[in-house]
This record gives sequence, structure tokens and C-alpha cells, in this order.
Amino acid sequence: MRVLLTGGAGFIGQHVLARLLDRSHRVRVLDSLRPDVHTKPDPWTPPADAEMIVGDVRNETIVDQALAGIEAVIHLAAKVGLGVDVNDLPDYASSNDAGTAVLLTAMARRSVSRLTLASSMVVYGEGYGLCSLHGRVAPAPRLESALAAGDFEPPCPDCGRALGHQLVGESAPLDPRNAYATSKLAQEYYAANWARVTGGAAALMRYHNVYGPGMPRDTPYAGVASIFTSALRSGRAPKVFEDGGQRRDFIHVRDIAAATVLACERHEQGVRAFNVGTGTPRTVGDMARALAEALQGPSPVVTGQYRLGDVRHITADSSRLRGELGWAPQVDFKAGMAELARAGHC
Repeated sequence: MRVLLTGGAGFIGQHVLARLLDRSHRVRVLDSLRPDVHTKPDPWTPPADAEMIVGDVRNETIVDQALAGIEAVIHLAAKVGLGVDVNDLPDYASSNDAGTAVLLTAMARRSVSRLTLASSMVVYGEGYGLCSLHGRVAPAPRLESALAAGDFEPPCPDCGRALGHQLVGESAPLDPRNAYATSKLAQEYYAANWARVTGGAAALMRYHNVYGPGMPRDTPYAGVASIFTSALRSGRAPKVFEDGGQRRDFIHVRDIAAATVLACERHEQGVRAFNVGTGTPRTVGDMARALAEALQGPSPVVTGQYRLGDVRHITADSSRLRGELGWAPQVDFKAGMAELARAGHC
């Protein structure tokens, strides 16, 4: 297929691009090379067998040109990060949501009917929890007073007891709790609107915590693995927030790329959300220890610090992606962490 890949110069985008080319797709990359993400002095250049257009997905003229002759779109371009600063709200709304709306409108004009959208597991908020009295419930928000007292577990909304953890399926209630999460959910809704009106196919890829070679370093958009590795390479102990028991599903970027390209190839009808994770919960402390071991650095330090808006636990059930599209993760956690430690970052 001839594929337009937005955000193809980014961390995940470069791996998706490599996967597309390996599978003999013809690829056009659209990327704004925004300076808060692309900090290197030399501009990124695509492989010789991929076409590159430098431009913003919010620019209607550029997007329309980028879609000429295209059969499918993989939309990764977005402002990422925690989204906890209220001053960032306009940029998230503009970069992610208005940009997606411009892209979808242009796709409708050009009769491009296949979309694969990079979403995120953060759309679930805290997901489900298990209360010993009330069963499966949506956790109540964590209050700053509780966090300051070292009470990190999300409470039952009915009785206030700490909740047990459960995997979250795609049918779970959606509860975005910061600006980034809200913008990703809005992208999903816009994609669903477009698909219903045009008859197009939209695969909504809810990525878990992505790590791997090429992660950005020392920027507001760096993932926790990148922050830990940067500290260890400087001889400093990685600082783990809260008590280190936050559960996540850490997934290698090559597995993310494989799932994304597979969805682009195989999802042909309707709107479908897919969790993209390994299915094996691990803690943030687990990651810090694995990286410290791989780099033979100092042991992690648990700080008790916290950030309002952070999710305590979110690990989702990815069986839909496995069953419907035939995908399975290939990179082992310990091996992936060792590779990340060796590879460094951009």
C-alpha cells in the first residue's frame, strides 16, 4: 500500500517507518520536526526509499498535498507528555485535536478510507479496581492530601478502601485525567465520527508504556525509562516516584511498530480500539532495577514524590489484538531493558 505516516520522524514513527519499508509498503512521511521534540542540530532525514514532507498536520494545504495518491494513513503526529500543566491545554487541543480534524477532513476529500491512529492507555484513567466489598469499580480520584501522606493506592468510590488491581479491556469506561489523555480520547472520537460518515476503517491503537532504542532524553516528553537511563549513565541513582509500586505494561517499540503496521494492513472495516501491551504487569520499580542492573549502576532510590494527574496503575488486556489481528509481542522485558541500556537515546 501507499501509506502516509504522520509523525514519522519521531521515536515511535521511525520504528513504524522501518517496519513499513521492511514489508514493502511505499511510504510518505509528514512531520513538522517541532523543536521541542527534535532537539538535534542536524535535521532528521528519512531513508532513501521513503518520501518526506516537512509540515504541520494543522496546515490544510500541506496535508491535502501529502494525501495525494495515498491509500492508508498511520497518524502518530501529536504533542506528547504528561499534560499536567494547565498552560499546555491550548497546545494539546491545537496540535492533537485540531490537527487530527484537519487530517480527517482532508482524508474525506481525497477518499482515503483507512486510518490507524496512535492513541494511549491513558484514556482509561485508573481503569478498573477490585474492592473487597463492592467488587469491580472505577477508582475514585487520588487526592493530594492522601498522596502527601504516602497513601498512593486509588480508593473505592463507595467505601474508600484501597483497591486491588485488574487488567482493563477495551470496553472499560473512559476516564482521561490530564490534558494529554483528554486530547487522545478526542482524537479517537473524531476518528469514529469520520469513519461513520465516510464508511472508513479506523483502528485506534491504545499504546502502553513504550520504550526502546531512540527514546528521547532529558526532555519534558521523555518516558520514565529514558529518565532512569539518563540518570544511571551519569552515575546517579534513578529516582522512583511514590513507592515504586505503580503498575505498568512496558512494551518494546518494535512490538508497537509491528502491531501498528499489522492494524494498517488488516483492519478494513468499522471502528475498533486495540490495547497494545504485553499483558504482563510490571512496576516502575521493576524497570528501575532492571536498568540499574543492566548498566551496573547505583540502586534506585524511592523518593515518595508524586505528580497530580499521574495514574497509579494501568495495565490492559491485549487479547483482542492478539485474537483479531494475530499479533503477539516478541521482545522479552529483561532483554529489552538491556538493549535500551546499551543503545542509549537520541
